Amino acid sequence: METVALASSYDKEDMASTKVLHSCTILTRRIITNRLHILFHFTVTLLLLYYRISHFFNGNRLPALSWALITISELIFTFIWCLTQAFRWRPLSRTVSIDEIPANMNLEGLDVFVCTADPQKEPTMEVMNTIISALALDYPPEKLAVYLSDDGGSYITLYALKEAFAFSKRWLPFCMKYRIKTRCPKAFFSLAKYEELSITDEFSAKKDELEVIHGDTYMDDNENDEESTKMPLLVYVSRERRPSKPHRFKAGALNALLRVSEKFSNGPYLLVLDCDMYCNDPTSARQAMCFHLDPQMSPSLAFVQFPQMFYNISKNDIYDNQARSAYRIKWQGMDGIRGPSLSGTGFYLKRKALYGSPNCEDKHPSEAQRTFGDLMKFSSGEEIAILKEAKLLASCDYERNTKWGEEIGFSYESLLESTFTGYLLHCRGWTSVYLCPTRPCFLGCTTIDMKDALVQLVKWSSGLLQIGLSRFSPLSYGISRMSILQSMCYGYFIYQPLYAIAFLIYGIIPQLCFLNGIPLYPKVLSSWFAVFSTVYLSAIGQQLHEVLSDGGTTLTWWNEQRIWVIKSVSGSCFGCLDLFMKWSGMKKTTFRLTNKAVDKDKLEKYEKGEFDFQGATMFMIPLSAMAILNMVCFIGGLGGIILRRNYEEMFGQIFLSLFIMALSYPMIQGLLKRSKKEKQ
Repeated sequence: METVALASSYDKEDMASTKVLHSCTILTRRIITNRLHILFHFTVTLLLLYYRISHFFNGNRLPALSWALITISELIFTFIWCLTQAFRWRPLSRTVSIDEIPANMNLEGLDVFVCTADPQKEPTMEVMNTIISALALDYPPEKLAVYLSDDGGSYITLYALKEAFAFSKRWLPFCMKYRIKTRCPKAFFSLAKYEELSITDEFSAKKDELEVIHGDTYMDDNENDEESTKMPLLVYVSRERRPSKPHRFKAGALNALLRVSEKFSNGPYLLVLDCDMYCNDPTSARQAMCFHLDPQMSPSLAFVQFPQMFYNISKNDIYDNQARSAYRIKWQGMDGIRGPSLSGTGFYLKRKALYGSPNCEDKHPSEAQRTFGDLMKFSSGEEIAILKEAKLLASCDYERNTKWGEEIGFSYESLLESTFTGYLLHCRGWTSVYLCPTRPCFLGCTTIDMKDALVQLVKWSSGLLQIGLSRFSPLSYGISRMSILQSMCYGYFIYQPLYAIAFLIYGIIPQLCFLNGIPLYPKVLSSWFAVFSTVYLSAIGQQLHEVLSDGGTTLTWWNEQRIWVIKSVSGSCFGCLDLFMKWSGMKKTTFRLTNKAVDKDKLEKYEKGEFDFQGATMFMIPLSAMAILNMVCFIGGLGGIILRRNYEEMFGQIFLSLFIMALSYPMIQGLLKRSKKEKQ
């Protein structure tokens, strides 16, 4: 490993001091291993493709359609594998030294954005825990402001926000007095039980609401003025919604908060959080500032991304909710190029980055939006005027005939607003940083059943593939604006839904050929069979090595393999179908919220490691059909093999069928359980 220490220098009281705020470790051993494996695997893959193509054109009596389809699927696998290798080219890890930031340093303002839309799917208690944890960040309170966008316009959310702020007046002094790190009340009082608020007619939705819950000074009755605690600013925003006006979903909410915040606090830095992603480490802001304060890095640094981590991950993690491959492998790899993409939550973003490139002046016309100062102090009369202006900025008519969502703010081009905005930032010349500290800085609640996991994946797959098939494709638009390796990284994310096509072909064609006694793979004793075996073992070995070297087990590897296939065949398949229906005009663009309300029965199944397919029947149709077809063809094909005694020719397809059945076991088990319940 090679460690590089980077220093940030700044003047303090006419004395120039140099502090080492962060360092990066280039993972040399992993780089060497990865590059050797890339060379080896690429060579044998070329041999495999040569076998496929040469045998197709050399006049052999082959089933042309089946051979062509299986070749296409292997070309798709090869294409996506090639894109994946960009992540493994130059991985690195980073550390920070927040103690080196002077205690009396004048830090710049920080605005925290939290978005919620439905109190039913996004429980109000979870949202309030996130808000309180954000208010309790270890950051100067006069420089900290928290904004909540409530697209549901619910009175219960507004009422809960006021109560949360009142609670924070006592909670923050308590946390600071006893130096508590876990400042999310729910996490701190983990043994406590909370009663759910019942939603009645009294809490009906509001059309348009914007209210400032003042940042003020709290003082306990037993404290002196000198010991009083200052409170950050807290602002509630409910956007106006009209059926005739585009809503823009989360991107619209973030842009509305971007405009409104400039009237109240105008912090140069933004922290974006999902409504259920609370701050688990109050020092996360200072950790991010270790990079933003670096005079060499800061001019081109757009954001610092932290990993998404979850507190309700089970031991087996059957749905791969921790996304180990992404946050432990891929993001480190992107960090070694020009930085990771935005992940939707848990990132500290420079406000200026949303208005142009690093070398350009801010494009926003307002002088206040070009000047990043301290939090505004205003009288009651000024407050009323600012509230009126802020309501106008949050209205649905404000963005008409403007560049919001195109050149300014979060992009409206895709429903995956964060991923696409991060992609555009990199195209404009900005860089980013990935920081994965030992203590998770942010923790959220993940999906615990197959339905919610696949609904989320359908949205991602459709949105990503839409980018890939548009003029913004990273292999055309991106490659002319960023490095080839970075374009390959984005290409992997965007073209990953194509796995659905490859897996469907591999799950149907070889099995049908097996049933009819048609071989698609070389004989076992052939040297070409060694090529196919080497490609398979090389790919499996690489993934297994990454899991084990990251502290995982073979069970972790198997769970990741299984859910990868299940999600590709089901979620990615419907994502491709969803995009086709949108393009053909058969379906309008909609935004589906992920259900974050925890069901006790589902949680119990998840913790036991049992798949829950309830409500996911439609998504499971392709996988169920493939599993049943595989079993039927396997049983029928075995009879033909016994009669023809062509074991050597059909061994590859026998192994493939057995492997698919092993992967499909949860589906088969679920179908059997359902049939038993119906009989009872």
